[in-house]
Amino acid sequence: MRIQKIASNILKNRVFLNALEKISEHGISFSAGTSLLLSGIVRPASISFTPDTDKENKQYAISNSICSALVKFGIVEAVALPLENAVKYIDKNPQILKNETINNLSPRAYKFITQTIKLSAGLLTAIPKSVLTVALIPVIMGNLFNSSNNKTQNGIKSQANNEINFTGNIDKYLAKGIGKIIDNKRVQEFALKYETKDNDIAKHMTALTDILLTASGVQQVSNSKNIKDNRKRALNLNNIISTVITITGGYGIDSLLKSNNDRFIEKFSRINANNPKLPKYIEGINILRPALIFAGIYYGILPIFSTYISDKIDKYLKIKT
Repeated sequence: MRIQKIASNILKNRVFLNALEKISEHGISFSAGTSLLLSGIVRPASISFTPDTDKENKQYAISNSICSALVKFGIVEAVALPLENAVKYIDKNPQILKNETINNLSPRAYKFITQTIKLSAGLLTAIPKSVLTVALIPVIMGNLFNSSNNKTQNGIKSQANNEINFTGNIDKYLAKGIGKIIDNKRVQEFALKYETKDNDIAKHMTALTDILLTASGVQQVSNSKNIKDNRKRALNLNNIISTVITITGGYGIDSLLKSNNDRFIEKFSRINANNPKLPKYIEGINILRPALIFAGIYYGILPIFSTYISDKIDKYLKIKT
């Protein structure tokens, strides 16, 4: 009885609820921030401890991880924050939407659409992110590991004097554009049909983004003139193996935890039944759950495994050719 009371107090704790609300409103920002921390510290550490692996292959993998984190945080935030703020603007000013839309959409269907729009920032920025990540790998290699052979001859020029300054209420104008998407009848029909699948949106968007990032990254690495040819295959294999295991493992673990997750949300909903922000909290939980699962796989033991296996496959193929 005492344990149940403690659990109940935690689930309605103001700090915990505020955190879920922030995650709900800034799902992609939360993901990018988590990636920045884990890709910059945990994953490089895991790669560095990989046994019996070529040192330079590990250096490329570490550089790739750091570049990926920095670029993801920068470029995703540039797109995600305006999208998240625009959706928040619509939440506070529903008159932007047509009356027909407001009457037609259930609160859950509306959340399905807006959550998908916010989470699409990662997917929309996947290709430019991979381009910048691969371009910066030699720069990080040259500076982090003091390798003159990996330093690119083309310096990165500061664009400080060429920054674009936006004036006016960008949230309002972007909100009007998003409002037109929500007003679209086909979008509404799709949302009403799949609104009960809202707890899987974050998981599916994460998987699609990872697939697109990996595919684009492999192409960029293969075409790069600043990455050594004899290191490209190992780097690409590392990324492919990491993505495949992360997605399959993530979906597998999420399926195993589904019944527990449903019971948790049911209990959480009962405890906070009278809280008007309950839908936001549940949305935050559904973003947090797959983020923790995928991050736990991708940034923990997996880097050691994928770095080791990719190195061995690369060496085997070199012998064969």
